[in-house]
Amino acid sequence: MKSLTGQKKREAFMLFLFIAGLFITSLVTCNLIFRKFFDIQVGTMLFNANDGGWYYSFQQSVGLLPYPITFLLTDILSEAFGKRKANQVVITGLLCSLFVLFIIWISNSVPAAPWSPVTQDQFSHVFGQTGMAVVASMCAYLVAQFIDIRIFHFWKKLTRGKKLWLRNNFSTMTSQFFDTAVVLLLLCWGGEIEWSKFSSLLLAGFIFKVIVAALDTPILYLAIWMIRKRFGLRVGEEISLT
Repeated sequence: MKSLTGQKKREAFMLFLFIAGLFITSLVTCNLIFRKFFDIQVGTMLFNANDGGWYYSFQQSVGLLPYPITFLLTDILSEAFGKRKANQVVITGLLCSLFVLFIIWISNSVPAAPWSPVTQDQFSHVFGQTGMAVVASMCAYLVAQFIDIRIFHFWKKLTRGKKLWLRNNFSTMTSQFFDTAVVLLLLCWGGEIEWSKFSSLLLAGFIFKVIVAALDTPILYLAIWMIRKRFGLRVGEEISLT
């Protein structure tokens, strides 16, 4: 751990708050929009146009779109500030998400005025999330994030701070698989999603997350390079905020 003083320490603390803020914003957004699902057909025509061709139907929640950002930010926090700080942000994100859901529950309980642009039924339809869906999301979140952090630091120790791409992809892909599996298992078990959709949603979600994990590696390298250059860190060295 590298101890900073003066202006450098203040800058490091502000950077930590900024990354933590982005993490919590991305996580809360996922929980607000996850009930909408999209269906995109991708693939290549195998036959002539009259046969209609063959496509792979990619079905997933729109909450999947900002969610991988949280794993990128967790890896940045783990690499730059250490395991303890990354875990603290994960716990804070959980508490903030629960607080937002509590506010939504109160808002949904208050009857809408007759002249309200958004009716009570419309508000309830969009934000009236079921208990099982919330439980599934939170359980998957905790399992995946803690797995991500533990695997990241396991490989960091094993490689002596080198091969950032290895621990980034290994930790993110593994944790994302467990995240997708846990949330779908709980949602199917609770009756929110039909079991017949489990395998297709699991495959689609995991493929998407693997692709994102590979694509965000250059972003991670750039972010860590900038942090190391700014604060004079050696490879594998972490910033102490105490």
